[in-house]
Amino acid sequence: MAQRTYLQAISDGLREEMRRDERVFVMGEDVGAFGGAFKVTDGLLEEFGAERVRDTPIAEAGIIGTAVGAAIAGLRPVCEMQFADFIACGFDQLVNVAAKMHYRLGLAVPLTVRLPSGGGFSGGPFHSQNPEAWFMHAPGLKVLAPSTPQDAKGMLAAAIRDPNPVVFLEHKHLYRRVRDEVPDGAYATQPRARLAREGTDATVIAYGAMVHAALEAAGGIDASVEVLDLRSLVPLDEEAILASVRRTSKVLVLDEANRTCAAGAQVASLIADRGFEDLDAPVRRLATPDVPIPFSPPLEQAVLPSVDAIGEAIRELLAY
Repeated sequence: MAQRTYLQAISDGLREEMRRDERVFVMGEDVGAFGGAFKVTDGLLEEFGAERVRDTPIAEAGIIGTAVGAAIAGLRPVCEMQFADFIACGFDQLVNVAAKMHYRLGLAVPLTVRLPSGGGFSGGPFHSQNPEAWFMHAPGLKVLAPSTPQDAKGMLAAAIRDPNPVVFLEHKHLYRRVRDEVPDGAYATQPRARLAREGTDATVIAYGAMVHAALEAAGGIDASVEVLDLRSLVPLDEEAILASVRRTSKVLVLDEANRTCAAGAQVASLIADRGFEDLDAPVRRLATPDVPIPFSPPLEQAVLPSVDAIGEAIRELLAY
């Protein structure tokens, strides 16, 4: 297996699915000759041509709306938002049209929307959001958030092959920072939760970039700390979460998104509802405060969950 960055793995996944299925095509702002805002689609135009790698106007509602029509007609569009924040401009087409099409008319919408999300690079309040909770609240959408290059490639393939509309969250801070061995060729990874680190004393539940922060924090603690990588937020792997609660009895739910109604809130609610009797301590949550992500690097670092803050939260949980 070759060593690939998170970004290269996503690019490989796109390329393999386009080779495997001629119905797959890519559309978005600057995805063609420029290769995408982060170069994920670099080289696709030369290999597949302008019919399957389509540059679009700066009009996110038009991108999603056009893709919904193409999906209903039998194609498998993959839309790129330059930043996850911009999906707000295409929100109606995704949430009210794509997500409800099966319920209204019984039609499949095999649409994948790639969202470069997250902070950690001083992008400021319009380029650093984690909007996954918006879509978790919309019945009809699947929401995926890989944390490793191997998962990013395999889960993107699974998203493209899915007959449902899928929101695919790619954390920008992982693009060139995380590198791992990635299988060659096309493969699809079913996005069930993954044990990133086994433990018996406490569990940290996370997804995306926070999985790496959790692993680093857990490695610095003199205790057996389990780290569960959710991979999929919708559907949520409830049995894997509850099984980890039974193993450790103490849980920290970690989330880079703003705290109120974040994905972690749903996980904590699930544990309170179905895993309460297995707990030896209240479920602890650590998330970004309910503020926009600052441009200032020191301020941004102050609001995002840090490895030190995660470690401190784990120690407090262990001491309860």
